[in-house]
Amino acid sequence: MDNLTELYCDIDDFYQQFKPEFEANLIANGRRRLRPCQISVAEIMTVLILFHQLRYRQLKAFYYHHMLGMMKGAFPNLPSYSRFIELIPRSIMPLCAYLQSMMGDCTGISYIDSTKIAVCHNKRIYRHKVFHGMAQRGKSSMGWFYGFKLHAIINHKGELLAVKVTAGNTDDRAPVKEMTKPLFGKLFGDRGYISKALNDWLSQNSDTTLITKLRKNMKEQVLDPVDKTLLNHRSLVETVFDELKNLCQIEHSRHRSVTGFITNLLSGLIAYCWFPYKPTLKNVAGFKEVGEI
Repeated sequence: MDNLTELYCDIDDFYQQFKPEFEANLIANGRRRLRPCQISVAEIMTVLILFHQLRYRQLKAFYYHHMLGMMKGAFPNLPSYSRFIELIPRSIMPLCAYLQSMMGDCTGISYIDSTKIAVCHNKRIYRHKVFHGMAQRGKSSMGWFYGFKLHAIINHKGELLAVKVTAGNTDDRAPVKEMTKPLFGKLFGDRGYISKALNDWLSQNSDTTLITKLRKNMKEQVLDPVDKTLLNHRSLVETVFDELKNLCQIEHSRHRSVTGFITNLLSGLIAYCWFPYKPTLKNVAGFKEVGEI
């Protein structure tokens, strides 16, 4: 209950500051203000994030069993499940802004990678309609898939620094320029990020240096021993993806709407940001903390 109180208070404090600008933006775009209802937007956000924190697999079961059953005292004004689903779209923009506020700080040591977010089994691609025209076929190290890609940059503490979702057939290098704008220092990636044009752009327009493994037909590069050690620990970002998928469940094939996909992804990423213990690089090359290098 203490963790729930801390989560709700933090979200509510954020939303009270975000709400005036949010409503002004709605009016400026010709939309009406959100009509009041029994449950607040901050409570909707809390429920969605709590779903991932408690590691339930189905939102409906979580809502009926945990929220309407065990948490009725903490949320006395909870609507029915069908009404809650209708109210979820109200939380999309606040969730985006809240996720941005939960991002970690750049430490000068960052890792970049992408992971697939499949939306259906390959055998059901031709029957899939929810993401028709949006999802695309892509290929990862595990084979072909149909869906999207999540591109992420983390620091050596396992904290998210930047995220971006693209269609499954997007080149890993495409979103790098936009994602690295606020970063500095060394950025480590796999061979999928090899690009002379990208390295030249980063050297001229950014304070970030991209370091990757080389292909077998390329000349061997001379790296500082510390950089070489940090590059060999690139699996840290893969560990983060593993927790996002298996603990926060950002990937599943039961989505019935684009809105459900977006809110599931956003709330899953936020739930990860709330983890007290994240995958971290420690005792690398004899240092207590990689950030001290």
